Amino acid sequence: MVLKTRLYGKTYEFDSVKQVLAKASELKSGDCLANIAAESKLERVAAKTVLSELTVKELRENPVVPYEADAITRLIQDDLDEEVYRKVQNLSMAELREWILDSRTTGEMITEISKGLTSEVISGVSKLMGNMDLIYAGSKMRITAKCNTTIGEEGVLACRLQPNHPTDDVKGVIASTLEGLSYGAGDAVIGLNPAIDTVDSTIAIWNVLEEIKHKYEIPTQTCVLSHVTTQMEALRRGAKADLCFQSIAGSEKALDAFGVTISMLEEARQMFLEKGSAKGPNVMYFETGQAAELSSDAHFNADQVTMECRCYGLARHYKPFLVNTVVGFMGPEYIYDSKQLLRAGLEDVFNGHLHGLPMGCDACYTNHMPTDQNDIELLSMLLANAGCHFMMGLPQGDDVMLMYQSTGYHDIAAIREITKKRPMKEFEQWLEKRGFWENGHLGRHAGDLSVLL
Repeated sequence: MVLKTRLYGKTYEFDSVKQVLAKASELKSGDCLANIAAESKLERVAAKTVLSELTVKELRENPVVPYEADAITRLIQDDLDEEVYRKVQNLSMAELREWILDSRTTGEMITEISKGLTSEVISGVSKLMGNMDLIYAGSKMRITAKCNTTIGEEGVLACRLQPNHPTDDVKGVIASTLEGLSYGAGDAVIGLNPAIDTVDSTIAIWNVLEEIKHKYEIPTQTCVLSHVTTQMEALRRGAKADLCFQSIAGSEKALDAFGVTISMLEEARQMFLEKGSAKGPNVMYFETGQAAELSSDAHFNADQVTMECRCYGLARHYKPFLVNTVVGFMGPEYIYDSKQLLRAGLEDVFNGHLHGLPMGCDACYTNHMPTDQNDIELLSMLLANAGCHFMMGLPQGDDVMLMYQSTGYHDIAAIREITKKRPMKEFEQWLEKRGFWENGHLGRHAGDLSVLL
């Protein structure tokens, strides 16, 4: 295994595969904060050169967190399809990249090969791609999953309706939900982040969302994004919801900081399959975000793209219905500006797809980042072309509970019309029946809540 190269008369030598992966990353403020980023553009090129010649086998055998020290590493390694792995183990990262980008390589072919790729391999190949490469390759892969409805079908851009309220006020939640529905949001899931993470609050919001779903016969899923243990206790008390949510991380130590274990996630999945209200079989919803591990000092000196990929390696074990990266929520310490934001969003969707996940993105930013609404509108357009499965729909794109900026109901409608995409089939039929959607765009009753009231 060669970990050095020579450029312009200077030899660049790296200590480990982990360091090569870190130095080969496009610039991110989080990697700079962790003191693992390339010190110059030339060093970054040198690291990419070395990385391009490493094989699938070499990256598999050098996980960024040792097998014996980390349960997520063990899960990723043990889940691998060994027969598929043997077919690709001798490919270099450069060869794997070229094969993925070859116009003769279909999305189905890529998804099949992905079963033999560890998260470090997937991270590695993404570091050799430009932004257009990520868009082109990501758009090839359509991964379907079924809860009550099916996500990931061709030509569909779904939306999570996010009716957050600063006090979980029932009337406020209902108003935001009905408004979002009238603009075509909510086919991926109607999912609320609770202001108060208690069992009683979770049950109350579950009941509200389920009542709306049943009263108006909406073909969708419901979810309250409280802690997984809170949701499990709510199920034990007889309450119902479709999806089980949890934020996840790329190392066991970081996952522990969330108060979560691998066995706990499996227990929750089984509970929702047995006691939840979804048809299934996909009943899990995970959120991630680059540099979450760094924020809890659990990144093991690995770069944030690779640790994010390990989140996806963990997620695919549970066959989720939805996974999304909250790409700008961590703030400028980890993703500084619009250039880094655009890159991170495209990386995450491609890497999620290459893990075989129905991948979405919350294209967002915090108000102390040097970004604005134009930046996330641009990112949203790029993501739609990259095959992103779903995005967020918030009132005016402004989350008044979590205090960050995202995409609004109108944004999703505009992106669908521009890119000739549509809502999920059953949901589209529901919208058309009420005049909210007509001939591929918002209909005559869009925004008219009286149709529902």
